[in-house]
Amino acid sequence: MHPASSLQTRFCLIFLAALAWSGGSQSPAADPAPDTARRPPNVVFLFSDDHALQAIGAYGSKINQTPRLDQLAKQGMIFDRSFCANSICGPSRACILTGKHSHLNGFMRNGDTFDGSQLTLPKLLQQAGYQTAMIGKWHLESAPTGFDHWEVLPGQGNYYNPMFLQQDGSRKQYEGYCTDLVGDFS
Repeated sequence: MHPASSLQTRFCLIFLAALAWSGGSQSPAADPAPDTARRPPNVVFLFSDDHALQAIGAYGSKINQTPRLDQLAKQGMIFDRSFCANSICGPSRACILTGKHSHLNGFMRNGDTFDGSQLTLPKLLQQAGYQTAMIGKWHLESAPTGFDHWEVLPGQGNYYNPMFLQQDGSRKQYEGYCTDLVGDFS
């Protein structure tokens, strides 16, 4: 099988399984109104880095309080049987976007440039009719592709009063704490 079609098949199967799981977990009382019954579910993918699994309450943390993430986890889906293919920031993002290990997607270390021509999950979501957006830390040294809208931090970004790269190539500085701004923009 051609590698791209194999990758697309894997993404589609994972996506369909997630759709089936999310629809099957509703109680009859929670059935949507008839006019919304055929709409696909919203998909929000949160990606955070530089912490261990046990740093989030939904995954068992007894020390860190993460009430908003815990609430999202209760209302949605968490991955409790997954692993990190490459635990370095940029390469990890490239692995998740492509579904391929670093030696196959070409992004093996921070500072490399991500090849945006590859098939990615956002591109597959667009093909399925979804609108896609990327807000926050990109860290892949290339402009995001497969997103209808994006605003990303250059490199690691600054914690306070960060600069964001815009789709038109300009840079815009915002006042405030970066995490709050990313949440507001999302």
